[in-house]
Amino acid sequence: MFKRLRNRLLLMNLSIISILMLISFSTIYVMTYNNIHEVIRQDLYRIADFNKNDHIVLPKFDLLGGTIAAPTEPNIPDNKNNQNDKFAKERLAAFVIETNKDFALSSWLSFFSADDEFYITALSSIDKSADASGDFDLDGSTWAYMVQNRPTGYVISFIDMTTQKEVLDRLILTFIGVSVVMLFVIFFISSFLTERSVRPIKEAFDKQKQFISDASHELKTPLAVIHTNVDVLLSSSDEPDNKWLKYIKSEVERMGHLTNDLLYLTQMDGAEDHQMMKANFDFSEKIEHILLGLEVVAFEKEINLTYNILPNVEIYGNSEQLSQVAMILLDNAIKYTPSKGSIEVKLYKTTHHYTLDIENTGDGILEEDLPKIFDRFYRGDKVRSRESGSYGLGLAIAKSITEQHGGKLFCESVPNERTTFTLKLKA
Repeated sequence: MFKRLRNRLLLMNLSIISILMLISFSTIYVMTYNNIHEVIRQDLYRIADFNKNDHIVLPKFDLLGGTIAAPTEPNIPDNKNNQNDKFAKERLAAFVIETNKDFALSSWLSFFSADDEFYITALSSIDKSADASGDFDLDGSTWAYMVQNRPTGYVISFIDMTTQKEVLDRLILTFIGVSVVMLFVIFFISSFLTERSVRPIKEAFDKQKQFISDASHELKTPLAVIHTNVDVLLSSSDEPDNKWLKYIKSEVERMGHLTNDLLYLTQMDGAEDHQMMKANFDFSEKIEHILLGLEVVAFEKEINLTYNILPNVEIYGNSEQLSQVAMILLDNAIKYTPSKGSIEVKLYKTTHHYTLDIENTGDGILEEDLPKIFDRFYRGDKVRSRESGSYGLGLAIAKSITEQHGGKLFCESVPNERTTFTLKLKA
């Protein structure tokens, strides 16, 4: 139990920290990404402005088949647009292409040397629509572009963003590396702190469990003595139907059952999985055996008991404990089913589980009581529970055994109609 609690706390800590790191790193990445692309967008606007100063270089080959000589260096005057000129000299990995309205290449301005095919390929790689922008890979580099509409056609500016892309890629790798290292460090720190946090709870629980176990053992002896003395008094009394002695005997038997159940629960809480005697056994045979014993009781109460048991259901676990779970659920169904009522028992296989459904008609369980019925000593209708000899430990024992076997036990109820207990065990 405490191992599961420790693992849950550890998982919760790691999950919260992972989510916070993901949010933080994502925020940093998005902000960096937006800043870089904003700078690139401003640079593309500045590059596109060069064609306004008649800096366009005619291509050596146009789409109409004409051949024109073009210089390899851009024609940048020193007496106009000093800001743009300085920018062009600082960043030469850029070019501008001018097209007509059909996106047919007419001229270009380039800040580096490249053959004609390079510009034609670049033009064919873009999204040919007004005000389009994006990026593409060409000749081992990543190019950002932006299309601007002009009266005579379109001006498309290009800039090499390989360095910026590598910065973003390195940022992602850095985040991944930092996250992995931090998770390892946080895992060990959380394990240490969780262990220290759970230790006082475990010590208090162990003391409580030891107290219940000791008290149960100590109560057994006086209860056995009282029970024996009552039997002697009943056998030797002139009034064999002495109701007072019978009341004492009944209550002593109840106390005996209660102490045995409390002792059993403390043993179940402290039992580890490897301490339980487990083996493969035929669960169908166990259920049928229990049902045969309860048919007489159901007949006496005029309860219609029907069942459909899948044969040869093999379960890995402790046969006595799982049989006890089935017995508790069936005994509850018998107790709380009124005369002329019905009980239906089904054992069947789903994809990954064997499922035992026990449905009975009757008053049912109120919706607000459903989450509490597996709590120790909880009884929804205390008067009826008292009359039936129940003291609220049966379902707690059944739940504890089921969890020890990695199964699930839950209840559904429609008040004044029916109640269904479902036991799921791994196939």
